[in-house]
Amino acid sequence: MLNKLWAGMILIGICFGAVTGHMTEISGAVIESAKEAVSLSITMLGVVGAWSGVMKIAEDSGLLKEVEKGLSPLVHFLFPRIPKEHKSLEYITTNIVANLLGLGWGATPAGLKAMEELANLEKERGNSAYFIDKNKDHTEQHIRIASNEMCTFLILNISSLQLIPMNMIAYRSQYGSANPTAIVAPAMIATMVSTAIAVIFCKVLEGKQKE
Repeated sequence: MLNKLWAGMILIGICFGAVTGHMTEISGAVIESAKEAVSLSITMLGVVGAWSGVMKIAEDSGLLKEVEKGLSPLVHFLFPRIPKEHKSLEYITTNIVANLLGLGWGATPAGLKAMEELANLEKERGNSAYFIDKNKDHTEQHIRIASNEMCTFLILNISSLQLIPMNMIAYRSQYGSANPTAIVAPAMIATMVSTAIAVIFCKVLEGKQKE
């Protein structure tokens, strides 16, 4: 859907430029944007490389394990039904740490692994991971059922509490901001509010299911 939306916007822009006689400006904007995209990619590649290295050092030195222990009360509060030694908790904690540092792309691999382990947990519990639905043409399709833990984890990722929004700082620096780190306090407040609302929402629904 998004691909169609973007394709439509680009096509409308080109047609409008052709009708109004601004094709030269459009061509220049395309070239300039392509150059800017390459420059931004190189900048973000450096940021990704640096912080991926920091995360790897933290993992090898055992620091990540210590952070995991420190966050374990919070993680068990959010996911009370997950066994304490389950593999998914490690990936969930890594994902939370990456999000705290504003490393959205760094949180993705751990998030995918966490979802995979949560799906395995549902199988261990004996719950079916899929249900069969019939389409209008009477063909069957298998649709995955998300567990409560999966939904909670997804909502937490969407709200994504960030203490250091590295991505935004890098973007602001790349585009010449006089104070790239000025975004830290507003981002922290906004994500704290969104995460608090997400946790309350999950706990309310969890309570309703127990009734």
